[in-house]
Amino acid sequence: MVVGLAVATLVATATPASATEYSSALKIQGVQYNAPGSDDNRCVGGNTSQEYLTIKNYSKTATVNLRGYLVKDAVGNSFKFTADHHLQPGDYVRLRGGNGNDSDGNNVVYRDNCNFIWNNTGDSIYLYKPSGAGADSHSYKPARDDADGNGYVTFH
Repeated sequence: MVVGLAVATLVATATPASATEYSSALKIQGVQYNAPGSDDNRCVGGNTSQEYLTIKNYSKTATVNLRGYLVKDAVGNSFKFTADHHLQPGDYVRLRGGNGNDSDGNNVVYRDNCNFIWNNTGDSIYLYKPSGAGADSHSYKPARDDADGNGYVTFH
């Protein structure tokens, strides 16, 4: 009984409390919620582009087009993929803050917004399909989820 309780406690604490699993090929792999250095959201010379969300295609066979997918945080800041960006099976994209050139080859899309979106003290991240259905969501708290303090949390 004690072993069963210990295992149940370990399982319960290893998974963020507000993670929701959906049947979706696309998942939020992780988030660099705290850009290295002092936060500076100037479009030129700032470090907004060092904050990013990694979205991965976990399908073994299907290519997924990100056009129409929506990313939001807890207070409603959002980004909608308006251009074609194809993720092959196992491929990923980093959705970065700031401005830059979107590139399938370099696995990057820029939000074209120099404000930080992910809170350094914790936040919730929601990924929605073009239909509006949930694809994935996670919440993070640095004290709970970022043991090494590097500003990056892995979900999948």
